[in-house]
Amino acid sequence: MASLRSASLILFSIFLLSVPLATSISISENFLKCLSNYSKSSIPISKYVYTPNNSSYSSILQSSIQNLRFLSSKNLKPQFIITPVHESHVQGSVICSKKHDLQIRVRSGGHDYEGLSYLSDVPFVIIDLVNLRAIDVNVKENTAWVQAGATIGEVYYQIARKSITHGFPAGTCPTIGVGGLFSGGGLGTMVRKYGLASDNILDASLVDVNGRILNRKSMGEDLFWAILRGGGVSFGVIVSWKIRLVPVPPTVTVFTVTKTLQGGATKLIHRWQEIADKFHEGLFMRLIIQVVDGKNKGGTTIQVSFESLFLGGLKELLPLMEKSFPELGLKAKDCTETSWINSILYIAGYRNGEPMDVLKNRTLQPKSIYKNKSDFVKEPISEIDLEEIWRVLLKGEIRPLLLWEPLGGRMSKIPESETPFPHRAGNLYNIQYVMQWEEGGSKASEKHIERMREVYKFMAPYVSKSPRTAYLNYRDLDLGINEEGSNTSYSKASVWGRKYFKNNFKRLALVKSKVDPGNFFRNEQSIPPLVL
Repeated sequence: MASLRSASLILFSIFLLSVPLATSISISENFLKCLSNYSKSSIPISKYVYTPNNSSYSSILQSSIQNLRFLSSKNLKPQFIITPVHESHVQGSVICSKKHDLQIRVRSGGHDYEGLSYLSDVPFVIIDLVNLRAIDVNVKENTAWVQAGATIGEVYYQIARKSITHGFPAGTCPTIGVGGLFSGGGLGTMVRKYGLASDNILDASLVDVNGRILNRKSMGEDLFWAILRGGGVSFGVIVSWKIRLVPVPPTVTVFTVTKTLQGGATKLIHRWQEIADKFHEGLFMRLIIQVVDGKNKGGTTIQVSFESLFLGGLKELLPLMEKSFPELGLKAKDCTETSWINSILYIAGYRNGEPMDVLKNRTLQPKSIYKNKSDFVKEPISEIDLEEIWRVLLKGEIRPLLLWEPLGGRMSKIPESETPFPHRAGNLYNIQYVMQWEEGGSKASEKHIERMREVYKFMAPYVSKSPRTAYLNYRDLDLGINEEGSNTSYSKASVWGRKYFKNNFKRLALVKSKVDPGNFFRNEQSIPPLVL
């Protein structure tokens, strides 16, 4: 009798253990069947769906995780990773994820600063657009269609293959995916001449919450307005963009002049603030500010690099600099005349003479652990206050790097409400705070992030206020996050939303209520629906 009871218990235990497994298999089979039903491509989608049971699942998942801070076994893993090769695969992925109550994360290049393109706290699916990266350049029409899985390096490369006098004003890191970059803005070295990347987008192809493929005409101007600079993942899955190519001269000039505090860096930085947004529109001069070893053993100092691109030759640049910024003392020996495509390599930090083929490399090398934040500055910071900033940066052993990038020019001519990106006239420059470290583990992360927050807090008196604004593409969850679930509070989301979008946040939420009233496309900082 006892042995019979023991056998029964064993069988019951096996049954209990098998139920979750059977349920999991059932969900997986049903989801895959759904994908096949809704994906009309002649190429079977099953070849491009990965589950934790696939041997290549982990390598696919990790392939585009650019921030190693999020490469942790503790994070919830996606139930499926889908790498579409056809638009219908994206349609099926949206429809079936919705049917099976799975959240969607869309990954283009994997550079989201907070990992929102591949992380979630609830069951989810990753749509990885790595296979949708075709680029069709039409030099005669000055346009190109770019699939959302392409990187900006691949875009630059394909344009340069066709023409030395065409370019595109996007970011400075070639491995960033265009899916997220364009929908958040896209600040680059030609921002003062041509505006943001998103200011030069003519059309888009988007899969909406119902699985329909929409272009600019069929989606309407309100939705098109929202997906440009408002964060496309709040409204659907962007499959491709039509961009406007811009003219660039056959010869451009690049230079980097480096100064330390002992070499008069503070006065030069103060002067730069007064003129950087008023320079010739073809001149982009950013500052890279960091702590370096000083001449005295064990000592440190502040170093600033004036890194620049001028859309023209040396003969035009030198008189311009002598008139606008003679204090820098720019000489011909500091400058290099080159092509626009080679200027991309220069600003990105590639070695001199590197072939443009490196722009096709989608991998950020080396990957790192980092936490970034951002600000916009409306008034020059005084020399006295700059000295106080240096004091804070020099304190301790953990030191962030600061990038100060000028605005003005074309950026000042676009009204604040014309696009979701409101940081236009009245903003002198943008600050990106960059904190990188090599030491792994949560304690190291906490230590470095706390130091970053300390520096950011100290900078409050010197930057924009009410709200203290930030750049969406430098995503920062410290600004606030949405409530869990689909019933996100608009008022709570406004805490972070107004920092990215100012008064445009309300219009974005109204558009959201029309195109995705159930708030299916959501994450920690997605636009919530607002119904008036």
